[in-house]
Amino acid sequence: MNKDEVPQDKKIIHGEDNSISKVLYVTDNDGKYSVTQSEGWDAENLAMTQAWEDIDEKIAITKQKVLNGELSPIAYYMEKNLMDLPTLAGYAGFWKWRVKKHLKPAAFKTLSETKLARYASVFNITVEELKHFHLPA
Repeated sequence: MNKDEVPQDKKIIHGEDNSISKVLYVTDNDGKYSVTQSEGWDAENLAMTQAWEDIDEKIAITKQKVLNGELSPIAYYMEKNLMDLPTLAGYAGFWKWRVKKHLKPAAFKTLSETKLARYASVFNITVEELKHFHLPA
């Protein structure tokens, strides 16, 4: 792509100003490679918007399941932090099967302060926030 063809279609994505620009490799007027910045392009912005809408929907569904007592707060924070079971298990230092067990409200209620602290640390929240799940305002 030539430097003067780089798209600059700035768009607000996920409710925030998409002020992050990317560095792209382009060819200059002499045909040599150089770098330039791009604010994005419409197709990419549309794909990102749709992806964030899907993520927000999954978070909302998980939040409702926690409120209904179907899942533990660990499930909500795992979803909110864009983690899957293996990722959370790796960061928290638990086996995957154990994390899966901890996603059940009954098992969550029996977790020690030490185990809760490991999860809270991964989610960058306090143990109290994890234990007493409150929805963000």
